[in-house]
Amino acid sequence: MGRTSLTDKVNREVKYTNKDFGELRRSLINHAKNYFPNTYSDFNESSPGMMMIEQAAYVGDVLNFYADTQLQESFLYTVNEKINLYNLAQGMGYKPKTLVPAQVDLDVMQLVPAIGAGTETKPDFNYALIINEGMQVSTAGDKYFRTVSPINFKYSSSLDPTEVSVYSVLQDGTVEYYILKKCVKAVEGELLSSTYTFTDPKLYDKIVIQDSNVSEIVSITDSDGENWYEVPYLAQDLVPMSMRNVPFNDPELAQYGDSTPYLLCYNQTERRYVTRLRKDELLEIQFGAGLGQEADEEILPNPYNVAIGLDYFKRVEDVSIDPMNFLYTKTYGRAPNDTTLTVTYTKSSGLDGNVRSNTIDSVQNIDVVNPIENVNSTVLQSIVDSVTVNNPQSAYGGLNKKDLDVIREESMSHFAAQNRAVTKEDYILRCYTMPDRFGAIAKAYVEQDLQISKWNDKDVIPNPYALNLYILTFNGEGQFVPANIAIKENLRQYLRQYRLMTDAINIKDPFIINIGINYELVTRPDTNSHEVLLRCNNRLIELFQQKNMDINAPIMLSKLRTEIDKLDGVQSVQNVEIINLYDTNLGYSGNVYPLAEATRNQVVYPSKDPSIFEVKFPKMDIQGRVIDL
Repeated sequence: MGRTSLTDKVNREVKYTNKDFGELRRSLINHAKNYFPNTYSDFNESSPGMMMIEQAAYVGDVLNFYADTQLQESFLYTVNEKINLYNLAQGMGYKPKTLVPAQVDLDVMQLVPAIGAGTETKPDFNYALIINEGMQVSTAGDKYFRTVSPINFKYSSSLDPTEVSVYSVLQDGTVEYYILKKCVKAVEGELLSSTYTFTDPKLYDKIVIQDSNVSEIVSITDSDGENWYEVPYLAQDLVPMSMRNVPFNDPELAQYGDSTPYLLCYNQTERRYVTRLRKDELLEIQFGAGLGQEADEEILPNPYNVAIGLDYFKRVEDVSIDPMNFLYTKTYGRAPNDTTLTVTYTKSSGLDGNVRSNTIDSVQNIDVVNPIENVNSTVLQSIVDSVTVNNPQSAYGGLNKKDLDVIREESMSHFAAQNRAVTKEDYILRCYTMPDRFGAIAKAYVEQDLQISKWNDKDVIPNPYALNLYILTFNGEGQFVPANIAIKENLRQYLRQYRLMTDAINIKDPFIINIGINYELVTRPDTNSHEVLLRCNNRLIELFQQKNMDINAPIMLSKLRTEIDKLDGVQSVQNVEIINLYDTNLGYSGNVYPLAEATRNQVVYPSKDPSIFEVKFPKMDIQGRVIDL
């Protein structure tokens, strides 16, 4: 009788795809029948052997379950556990919230005394207030709201107008007080604070806000009066800040303070923290790991400290280096020690914060910037006391606890966006998201920079390392004007946190081509030609509003004909002509453009250099005429 080899003993046919208890039990029974028929044959449910088989099947089923669950919980689109979803979302840069606070458009009003006499009476803007963001207002039902941007009554533009009206007059008819009104966004949430004492420094120390439904950390201040700043991740040491555009802060840019009331700058700080949402839905604040005398900003990578802490480090090309260790750093921010931190935060009501209109009418707290001009302190205090608020529309957007599926989808969309400007559209949209207090961008356009070919001075080739960003702003009448230097500097600072390192951005002014429109039409019988003409003019004024125009966008004459022809009372449109208006004495830009040569197949094309068409004075520049056939 031949000897059985060791290979024959161990070469069993094993199925590895069994998952649940039933499949594992069946496979174990078949395995015993096939390979141990003479050793064990009692497969009765009550036999000791079946007990061991079913115990093995149970253990396999439990192990398979946890292996599947762990794999499932590691992917954002299959995760089910709340804490795992929070961790994955926060690892992708998205910060989940337990609820969404309501927001509201708030009318803020103040009185100012009148100056002058007779027809020369006007508001005394020396008493126009500048109110810092964070003004607290409330309803009678104790629902609190907080403004999210400064309110500058001295500044007015088409995007942030200051409405002026007469408030009161004296017996002789002289205006006594004017009332100024502005609209500002406010977000719901009660302002609360907690204090935390730190003794010895700890690596990546943490504190937890012992209050539910925390929607925002407003500020953290230590016992020395120093502010701590929230950052997306502890390695980021630059935080954006705004400062008033006054001669003390910037003598050169202060001349543009009317249109650009604030300047954007970045502060390098070691006092920073990040926030995370825990499983119990309490907000956790984490700090860095360094001491004050060991600031990251003072440590430079060099051949002596690069990759400190790596035991395997050798200066050879084939060794893998972790970039986080290769870029030598010790702290990732300061760890608080021997200090007390005061944390100010807001607690929101979610859905209950969607209050009705005309219910927010009480000012709880207001922080006014001291005016530069010499004013009467008693009158100034009465002006501050005169500040009132109202919400003409209901608050909106407040939601209770977000569903986990909503957080999952928002996390994936946030990761896809990556908070970076990569495409042409990314840069354009980022221009529009810059806060108004730094200067509002009305129009933006991006194209590749062109450079002269070194082989032929007549040819131009795209410069792969630079982009040309063309921007325009509005003046007080809502007309296009070139952006001033302060707005361009703010935009340059604002884009630096989004642009790629290899992208150079040249901020330029496009050409403004002022145009007029002349058209002729035939009206239907039994219609009032003046009413039809007025209706056509209003439609063209609507079509050529500045908000509907874009840089390097053509004008479709056939579309204009169609829009006019659709109006009631119009029988036919005989002629539509676009003319160039350039007389600077009349307020136009002065740019001459040959519209006849630029018109092809009923399309008026813009110039090769980026430009925008504008009907500057619509009521005067749009002329229609009714003719008879």
